[in-house]
Amino acid sequence: MTDRTVRILRPDEHRAAWDLFRAALHVPTGSDEDWARVETSHQAERGWGVFEPDLIGTARSFDAEIVVPGGALLPVAAVTGVGVRAGRTRRGVLTALQHAQLNDQAERGVPLALLHASEGAIYGRYGYGVATLAHRVVVDRHRARLRPDVPAGGEVEVLGIDEAAPKWPELYAATGMGRLAAMTRPELYWPGFESWMRRQSQLVQTAVHRGPDGVDGYLTYHVEDAKERGKLEVQVLHYSNPAAFAGLWRFLLSVDLVDEIVLPMRPLDEPSALLFADPRMAKTERTDDESWLRLVDVQAALAGRAYGSADPVVIEVEDRTLPANDGRYRISPDGAERTGAEPALRMSVDTLAMLYFGTWHASALAATGRIELLDPAAAAAADELFETRESVWCGTFF
Repeated sequence: MTDRTVRILRPDEHRAAWDLFRAALHVPTGSDEDWARVETSHQAERGWGVFEPDLIGTARSFDAEIVVPGGALLPVAAVTGVGVRAGRTRRGVLTALQHAQLNDQAERGVPLALLHASEGAIYGRYGYGVATLAHRVVVDRHRARLRPDVPAGGEVEVLGIDEAAPKWPELYAATGMGRLAAMTRPELYWPGFESWMRRQSQLVQTAVHRGPDGVDGYLTYHVEDAKERGKLEVQVLHYSNPAAFAGLWRFLLSVDLVDEIVLPMRPLDEPSALLFADPRMAKTERTDDESWLRLVDVQAALAGRAYGSADPVVIEVEDRTLPANDGRYRISPDGAERTGAEPALRMSVDTLAMLYFGTWHASALAATGRIELLDPAAAAAADELFETRESVWCGTFF
């Protein structure tokens, strides 16, 4: 049997891991110029590799914070760069990576991990659950008309990528943290984001909206097939008030040589259709999973968020990867704590991740077999305890 080693990558191994990840996604090997741009986005001591003896699998993360119900910011490991070399898949390489990464996060006291999944059937077995959802929205630019009472005001300035990229951090800080599940973006996030944006198109534009108090919204976009049937795709859209939201839509509808406006990943409760005289002009083509959450430290994660008003509920959690999380937790309007009391609900840690942000109701999870209902009244109480009024949405791709 071939010897296998799982360990933290050395700095001089990060590029090989980056190339392996790109190959796993069927993306060509990056150039020296590409690597020079993204090298600083690889945080030290956060990249993992599986060697046999050559590198055959990799995963990495970076440190950030995430808004949880109640408004607190909790540390989160943003997991990315997960890939296994072709010919070495389905041999336990990914499992080895996940176990090493999760145990390292637990040892460092990180309560949460988050990722965007390339496939939906992979990460549940490692304790991740679908935490946020997003709509793909498509608008017919030629037929869409804003209602006359849509908020007006503000000015929009359009910047090319070279001018805009240095300003993205301050634009996001001013407009991007207003939702549950929103993430902070550390300095090392931005080089990788810029590289991704430059791969979208040769002409990526940033439209910045300014209201009476300064910058209050921005978006990035590119246009495809402008000479035939132009499609404008919005990669980023953040705003801090209704006037900025309306102003940016007013701008999008003004862009020439465009037939269709596409927003691939938007919050479920974003009221785009209500801006138009005919709300059918904004079509929701589909709903996708946006981000997957992992409770690395169940006690810290549960204690870090706020809860609604309902009778206390005791839940029992099973975590096969991190058994220190196994146990019973009493959830009440006053918070969460470990307990020895009899449970009313029993679930795996991936199901708890689905419940954590309120995206899914305990009653729905019980009805589909994900929660074992030991007390018939407990599901309704858990619905109220974990419920969040707004649709949660991460809004940060990594």
